[in-house]
Amino acid sequence: MSCWQTIQDYGLRSLGIGERLLPREGFTLCEQFTLIGSGMIWNIYFGIMALITGFFLATTLAVAKGSSSRWARKPAEWFIFIFRGSPLFIQFFFAYFLFLSLKSVSPLFDAFTAAWLGALIVLFLNTAAYTGEIFYGALLSIPKGDTEAADAYGMTGWPRFRRIVWPTMLRLAWPAYTNEAIFLFHATTLVFFSGFPAWQQRGDALYYASYFADKTFNPFVPYPILAGYFILFTLIVVTVFGLIGRHLNRHLPQEQRSRMRLRLNLLR
Repeated sequence: MSCWQTIQDYGLRSLGIGERLLPREGFTLCEQFTLIGSGMIWNIYFGIMALITGFFLATTLAVAKGSSSRWARKPAEWFIFIFRGSPLFIQFFFAYFLFLSLKSVSPLFDAFTAAWLGALIVLFLNTAAYTGEIFYGALLSIPKGDTEAADAYGMTGWPRFRRIVWPTMLRLAWPAYTNEAIFLFHATTLVFFSGFPAWQQRGDALYYASYFADKTFNPFVPYPILAGYFILFTLIVVTVFGLIGRHLNRHLPQEQRSRMRLRLNLLR
């Protein structure tokens, strides 16, 4: 079988399109690259959807945590504390069994036991908590002169937040938020190993890499392939977020613009 035929057969295997059965023997590099790359579709889906939805909840949490109202501040503080204080793996585990229990009560919760929705909700809540804390720190770091200038112009409420507070908060938080986006993409590998089952072997990239490692008893081929894919997508994330960060800092003098730097983070 040619490599092109392998790509046609297994390129969309993680979505259920193509060959129904996985290869059983005689594994080629093309098969491993293709199937692991196919699984990356799920990792990209989880990462992008969780980032987009979590961004807006994180903004709400940051504003609520900085609110003078106890009724807004305390729920935000506890939400951030719980999701930052517990391991993501455990959150997946408990969420799956919670959705499984709700499914037995009502069939409306059937979709929540599937990874495409249930795991996405967990990632959405988790990244919202981390990002909310990042945004809250940025809110506290907004120069007092910016808000005083807004007050001098008579800007209050929503116009003040939209035109002064929110853009400055994003500009200050963007480097740290970029790290959170990278961590989130890496965290998507936990989905199918934490409770949410891979239906009909439609797993993510790590699922297929583990499959090849178990079948060949050689983890030194599939796992480096997996790492290569994630390094590639990390570079894409850094590039895209760097362009957005440059846009957010476009009004500043060149020497005051923060530059995106890749730094090794051993612990989250």
